[in-house]
Amino acid sequence: MAEIKNYRELVVWKRSMELVVEVYGLVKHLPKEETYALSSQMRRSVVSIPSNIAEGNGRGTTRDYAHFLAMARGSKYELETQLLICVELHYLTNEQIEKAMKLSDEIGRMLNTIITKLGE
Repeated sequence: MAEIKNYRELVVWKRSMELVVEVYGLVKHLPKEETYALSSQMRRSVVSIPSNIAEGNGRGTTRDYAHFLAMARGSKYELETQLLICVELHYLTNEQIEKAMKLSDEIGRMLNTIITKLGE
């Protein structure tokens, strides 16, 4: 198995934790009627990203690690879609979601790189 750092040392995990904080701040701007729908789903999606990175790191096999990183990547895409839905529904603006989208893009590139390297 490839040498895998402790997940708390990984830049991708650190960036995903930043994304959690950013999204939790954005969710506060959503209407009350979205508390148990879109807001809740966005919080679950964003928390899933660093959680899957950490869980995969702790699994002990390269194959499991790559699987959990792929799940984190899926949650990232889910979150991006939810952010864009917020813009379409006029709950948030493109400017408000810009930082979250940039972090998400950066995280996606890092996840892709790690997944590719694990497959070598």
